Amino acid sequence: MAYTHTVASNTYRFADLRALLARAGPVRSGDELAGVAATSEQERMAARMALADLPLSRFLDESVIPYEADEVTRLIVDSHDAAAFAPIASLTVGELRDFLLSPECDGDGLKSLAPGITPEMAAAVSKLMRNQDLVLVAAKCRVVTAFRCTLGLPGRLAVRLQPNHPTDDPRGIAASIIDGLFYGAGDAVIGLNPASDNLPTILGLLHLLDEIRQRHEIPTQTCVLTHVTNTLAAIDKGAPVDLVFQSVAGTEQANAAFGINLALLREAHAAAQALQRGTVGRNVMYFETGQGSALSANAHHGVDQQTCEARAYAVARAYAPLLVNSVVGFIGPEYLYDGKQIIRAGLEDHFCGKLLGLPMGMDICYTNHAQADQDDVDTLLTLLGVAGVNFIMGIPGADDVMLQYQSTSFHDGLYLRSALGLGRAPEFERWLERMRLIDPSGRLQRADDAPGLLGHARALEAGND
Repeated sequence: MAYTHTVASNTYRFADLRALLARAGPVRSGDELAGVAATSEQERMAARMALADLPLSRFLDESVIPYEADEVTRLIVDSHDAAAFAPIASLTVGELRDFLLSPECDGDGLKSLAPGITPEMAAAVSKLMRNQDLVLVAAKCRVVTAFRCTLGLPGRLAVRLQPNHPTDDPRGIAASIIDGLFYGAGDAVIGLNPASDNLPTILGLLHLLDEIRQRHEIPTQTCVLTHVTNTLAAIDKGAPVDLVFQSVAGTEQANAAFGINLALLREAHAAAQALQRGTVGRNVMYFETGQGSALSANAHHGVDQQTCEARAYAVARAYAPLLVNSVVGFIGPEYLYDGKQIIRAGLEDHFCGKLLGLPMGMDICYTNHAQADQDDVDTLLTLLGVAGVNFIMGIPGADDVMLQYQSTSFHDGLYLRSALGLGRAPEFERWLERMRLIDPSGRLQRADDAPGLLGHARALEAGND
């Protein structure tokens, strides 16, 4: 079905819903690369005005990728909750924006609406929003999950402790973990990206992370961010697997490029649940996404990258994850050219994920050849903190020496908690206080007040551990 709108005596025609969504999006290098972006600001405004008048029910009648051709589309259609959708069924996209921003729309209401909102609806309404709108609505959404600690509670911010090492050296990894714990990071997960994906290395890393966790009785979860098939093999070998990680995308073809499908994710979810390693909850999946992944795999079907990203959240929410994060600037300037585009994309991703009921975090990052810097990171970090992001990354010095990109540091977590008065996951915070790493007010203590961790750090430095 074609859509039209007239601006300044010029009538613009959009061939279908896919084209309308793409032309309505803000300037984005990836959409320009794909040839789906608006060719002028006037066309972009015409698309937004046409989109604002579009009934939400239209998204239930027209798919951006055909039902028969894509299992992600089938998941979206087959899992749609008509009863949850009913309160907003008569609205247009523009009216949905007004409703979301209204004082009458609160967190409980948004939670009940989430199963009735499709990814394309979420993407559509985000295209009509200013940055402050994305912050305001996301701040209303609270998504709480749990494994060994509880994440997403109001007034809390978690940090993933990311101890990557270019050669997977156990001492180097352990040193980064101890360093992060001294700064109070690690309540979201102690999550390592391995430099090598061979199974013996993965097994060794899983045991290393679990040994550190058990040695210091840390109430958190660990994860080696390897391919889901490696994690399944590790489970078969009796390795201590807490969370199953996988990168996911918004089309069947893009997921195939990752070597996965929905059936494989179901198998992994069931396998991790059967281990029953959680103490306060049973959310066992960790998903990462990122705008541009479908385009980089030539698997976008002409859909703009932000709508593809929102469709990835439909994949994620099917498996009740503990953690989901967009690695927002990681793919590079071909997809998000500069700091402004990265900031906008990060706010969109967080908003859409939260609106769809996901426990959204963010890897606030950029590659060294992008037109971005740490000031852009600071800006997005602060905006997402106000928006209620569930977790961020904690990387030594904000510089990942294995993946070679720039992200957020342990200090950035301290900054955001201090600036916004945020605590950590409650179970983790009690452990930090018991270990004398923080005082009762949550402020960091001197390292020599934490003899257990300090002894471990000194043993690593001396090469005796």
